[in-house]
Amino acid sequence: MSGPVANDPAVTGTAVSGPAAAGALPATPATPATPASGAAQGGPGEPDRPAGPLLEVDGLTVRLPIEGASRPVLRDVSFSLRPGEAFGLVGESGSGKSMTARAIDRLLPARAEVSGAIRFDGRDIGTLSGADLRRYRSQVAMIFQDPRAHTNPVRRIGDFMTEALRTNLAVPAAQARAKAVDMLAQVGIEDGARRLRQYPHQLSGGMLQRVMIAAALLTGPRLMLADEPTTALDVTTQAEVMAILDDLRREFGLTMLFITHDLELAAAICDRTAVMYAGQIVEIRSSMLLHDDPLHPYTAALAGARPDIAQTARRLRAIPGRPLSAFEALPAECAFAPRCPHARDVCRAAVPGPLEIGGGMSRCARAHDLRGRLGAVADG
Repeated sequence: MSGPVANDPAVTGTAVSGPAAAGALPATPATPATPASGAAQGGPGEPDRPAGPLLEVDGLTVRLPIEGASRPVLRDVSFSLRPGEAFGLVGESGSGKSMTARAIDRLLPARAEVSGAIRFDGRDIGTLSGADLRRYRSQVAMIFQDPRAHTNPVRRIGDFMTEALRTNLAVPAAQARAKAVDMLAQVGIEDGARRLRQYPHQLSGGMLQRVMIAAALLTGPRLMLADEPTTALDVTTQAEVMAILDDLRREFGLTMLFITHDLELAAAICDRTAVMYAGQIVEIRSSMLLHDDPLHPYTAALAGARPDIAQTARRLRAIPGRPLSAFEALPAECAFAPRCPHARDVCRAAVPGPLEIGGGMSRCARAHDLRGRLGAVADG
């Protein structure tokens, strides 16, 4: 995928689930009550996972016009997601997490310059347009962090939820509404028929986010992009929404890219987690090992800055300096070097490449030297 990539003007429908039409991609099931296709069925709640990845992001670089110049916002981002896997993407604000999700869903600004490749089921999505792009978007659902910013305040909930079914999957209106009511029940919203007649402002934030989840699942997607779906909610509601999201993901056998600031939350629901800094993935690791055995100093610093209710601390540990955007990072050194207590001359000699180590990946020039020592830093 190269050159400017943005929304296709022929694409219509909601941003959550997107439309579908005839095309070269595999057919999308019209009924969402069955597990997503593409993965063989395993035990209860745990689908079998074929070896081939469902999503591959390979060397993704995105440049946007910033202050009159074309500047990078993503730099050489690479990872893959297996069918049925929950994959976390964590990092500070501005690290490129949401931009990565938007690139996967082809929702970048019109003047974006994109290089590298994003492959879904083996097909480069940069080559898709028209009907094929609509079909792709019906298989990739996106849940945004602020539901009120992504619902039309003058349209009823029912119109928002059923548009993709009616317009793009040719589901009759009555059947589409019945499916929407059923899906609302699955996310814990009772009296769905009445809720469909309401407007977004008549629902609480937690309830509206449940509507977003239900709408995302209605077209039977295979991949869910969850962009900090609980950020705008209180703690109790966050827990309820995350439990619903994780249960439905397992029930339908969905692959999920879960974006969050919270390392502990990622560890609780994700199989693997990638850590982003300055528009680049600096570590990919099993979520269970990310805190106790980090492979990159930035991951260890994030874990160390997290408050621990089991310990008394006079002051929270902070990472010195400030986070860099991708276009602020120097092109010939590790972007984290100015803030890293382990930085040496080798870290400033070149941008570290990806290094496979300990069953994961690290972009640290000293990864082997620091192996086993960073977990102690994270624990303080």
